[in-house]
Amino acid sequence: MGEVTRQLLICAGAGLVLTALLGLIVLPALRRAKVGQAIKTDGPVWHMGKQGTPTMGGVMFIAAALAVSLGWGLWQKDWAAMVVFAFAAVFGVIGFVDDFAKLRHHENTGLSAPAKFLLQLSAAILFTIVLRNLGHLSPDLAIPFLGTKLHLPQTVYLVFAAFVMVGTVNAVNLTDGVDGLASCVTMPVLLTFAVLAAQTDNKRGYGAFAACLLGCLVGFFLYNHHPAKVFMGDTGSLFLGGAVCGLAFALDLPLLLIFVGIVYIAETLSDIIQVAYFKATHGKRIFLMAPLHHHFEKKGWSENKVVAVFTLVSCAGCALGYWGFTNLLR
Repeated sequence: MGEVTRQLLICAGAGLVLTALLGLIVLPALRRAKVGQAIKTDGPVWHMGKQGTPTMGGVMFIAAALAVSLGWGLWQKDWAAMVVFAFAAVFGVIGFVDDFAKLRHHENTGLSAPAKFLLQLSAAILFTIVLRNLGHLSPDLAIPFLGTKLHLPQTVYLVFAAFVMVGTVNAVNLTDGVDGLASCVTMPVLLTFAVLAAQTDNKRGYGAFAACLLGCLVGFFLYNHHPAKVFMGDTGSLFLGGAVCGLAFALDLPLLLIFVGIVYIAETLSDIIQVAYFKATHGKRIFLMAPLHHHFEKKGWSENKVVAVFTLVSCAGCALGYWGFTNLLR
């Protein structure tokens, strides 16, 4: 076993153990605080039984990821992990405020869409500037399979980056609609980032963050698998979205998101298509229910089957993405 592999396994193991232990403390605390999830009345009727399940459980893996990222920085004198953590944490804070607003109003409606968009856009622009100053981001888009790069003007790249980051964060948030789905779909994504970072010069700190968050999600899944004892809430799902797009841009491989994010994209497109078609046809629908995971639930799939199939699709996308970008590492 190589030294880099050993280090990443340590980060993953630490994240798993810390999250699992934090769950023993956080879950009872959430129950005592009566931090229960409000289920949308226009959502799947079979999800109404989840009403009152503790939410905001994402604080478990966020806290564990922070501890491991700090540990990596002190151990290796490499603070790259903290850079991506800080970016993801900004979105986690936005999600926390959103969750808190929902709990205060006792309904599944938090921050307004314009407020969330402006906060997310500001975070995306700031992160892009930070990465450029660190020398870890160029306006050259790595093109998969071709082994070439497309140069973009600085302003065009900034707009592109902000759009992709905000879109990715919200796509991951939309995927969090079935017990364990967002966690399981994101695990192979983080594994892909960890492996690519381990093979990239001067970016192993990003791999450490990806590995530790992978372990954290495994630890969280112990509590989040069906039937879930706790939900990650927008606190967790927006943090995950920030981590996913943050890692892609930190590795200077944003187009990798097309492959590793295949499930996120499908979920988002299903929602957009459903709404557009509904409005254009004055009430007709393409999917039985959107986003896509609810469509398959309506088709009779169990939550466990949805999670298993969507995770396999995520794995296939990640394998294809790794194959397409591995020759672009430097």
